Amino acid sequence: MAERVIAVLGPTAAGKSDLALRLAGDLGGEIINADSMQLYAGMDIGTAKLTVAQRRGIPHHLLDVWDVGHEANVAEYQRMARAAIAEVAGRGRVPILAGGSGLYLRAALDELEFPGTDPAVRRRLEQELDRRGPGALHARLAGLDPAAARGILPSNGRRIVRALEVIEVSGRPFTATLPRYESVYPAVQLGLRVPRAELDERIAQRVARMWQDGFVAEVRRLDQAGLRAGRTASRALGYQQVLRFLAGEWAEQQAREETIKATRRFARRQEAWFRRDPRVTWLGAGLGADPHALALATISTCGSARGMAPRTTS
Repeated sequence: MAERVIAVLGPTAAGKSDLALRLAGDLGGEIINADSMQLYAGMDIGTAKLTVAQRRGIPHHLLDVWDVGHEANVAEYQRMARAAIAEVAGRGRVPILAGGSGLYLRAALDELEFPGTDPAVRRRLEQELDRRGPGALHARLAGLDPAAARGILPSNGRRIVRALEVIEVSGRPFTATLPRYESVYPAVQLGLRVPRAELDERIAQRVARMWQDGFVAEVRRLDQAGLRAGRTASRALGYQQVLRFLAGEWAEQQAREETIKATRRFARRQEAWFRRDPRVTWLGAGLGADPHALALATISTCGSARGMAPRTTS
């Protein structure tokens, strides 16, 4: 029988890590990271990666597995995530995927097709990216595959290049390579929904904490370790803005303000991505709301037959 999985998803700053920890304690679970940037070692403050103490003794998997020079690869993540799911379930524990990277979550849960690549096409598109910038390529993608363009940040040159490469190589829209909403696992997907104004304020507060906790020093240290040369890590939210400050292109305050703006835009794209998935059960996580009880009730309703009912204590 396929392993049973819970997924906790939603936009940045919605409270995914806290809910996943509480559910892991309730269900005898272990957490598998589904945040593409938390895969990078040393990218801690800017990704809100939990410290060892904050993990409350709950095992976490797929944190700090890549160095900052590594180019992210969804197929590689899929292999690692499914191996982690099998390992956790094999020990009688409940795998709990937690993160806001929609494509990575789908790669872990669904039959995701990975179209072939053409090095010559990729190289030409990357050269054009360097010459013209991501905005021009994103505009082209919007004309060829509007759905793909809506799901990819205009600043995410790596994903834009990949989408254009797939379109050119396969002759099909990039979105045609995404699977139907059918999981390979018995899964319960829990989405956290926070009112827009409150989420915007949470993001501003998170960025303020990042700066207070030494985010600029973290980026400077990673820059010395090769961050700027990393095609994926260097474009992470916050990191790319601080790199521009360190390069003398922006003042520090501008880097901070641009981080807030970019993160808010990203959160809206995350929400749009996850809303398209009909399998997600949405839980209110705004001011005064506690999604924990609702999550347990959903798991009990949807998952008890799959062996995921909460543990009881006498």
